[in-house]
Amino acid sequence: MLTQHLYPILEFDDAKSAKIDPPTFVERPFDTDKLVITFFPEVLDQLKSEGKIALERSIWGENPIEIYQFTESDVLITLGVIGCPSCGGNLDLFHAMGIDRVMFCGGGGVLDKTIGVGQLLLVEGAIRDEGFSYHYLPPSRTVEADPAVTEKIARYLDSCGIPYLRGITWTTDAIFRETADRIVRRREEGAKIVEMEQAGCLAVAKFRGFSYGALIYGGDDVSQEEWSNRGWQSRRGVRYNLVQLCRELCGVL
Repeated sequence: MLTQHLYPILEFDDAKSAKIDPPTFVERPFDTDKLVITFFPEVLDQLKSEGKIALERSIWGENPIEIYQFTESDVLITLGVIGCPSCGGNLDLFHAMGIDRVMFCGGGGVLDKTIGVGQLLLVEGAIRDEGFSYHYLPPSRTVEADPAVTEKIARYLDSCGIPYLRGITWTTDAIFRETADRIVRRREEGAKIVEMEQAGCLAVAKFRGFSYGALIYGGDDVSQEEWSNRGWQSRRGVRYNLVQLCRELCGVL
């Protein structure tokens, strides 16, 4: 039922079925339920050159999607698309194709200068400063990750001796509207990193009922008077290892 409101974005409809549903586009389901979504194209290129992944299929359309599979496991991997509508929409499609366990790995701008480049954040939730998630969940300030999934990831990281932070992110649609006052406000709310996908992906996972976890590493710094890139995209070792870690975590969820 559609709940009416003065502002359209706050009108939530809890109907499970829509005019166009993801299964409409499914020709053949995957043979596995595990998937890594990464935002590191150079890691995919390296894995391909090493023979560690092979193309499982291409999903054709105006924006084709390539899905690869690790050659020594049943885990799939694909390159994420920037923004909740694209990344979250694809996630909904992947779930309709049989995916039930997802690990996301990417980078984000830190809201605290003490968070170093490459430091991992285990995402416990996200501030919903975007529009996509409001079509999957009723209006709220934040969306939480599934605590059971979060604890499984935390236990695995602890068992491996991998250092990490826990906390929420700030998900925004507008990279060029991360203003000084908004940054201060989001930091006061507890956000440690700003990014563009987590609120939407968490909302899809909660609405559809599947396991979803995310590890975001500290990238550029938006917390200071002047923005600093900090060379975050050049941390090839961190990015490669993070993808491999998420591949392992898919079996833990």
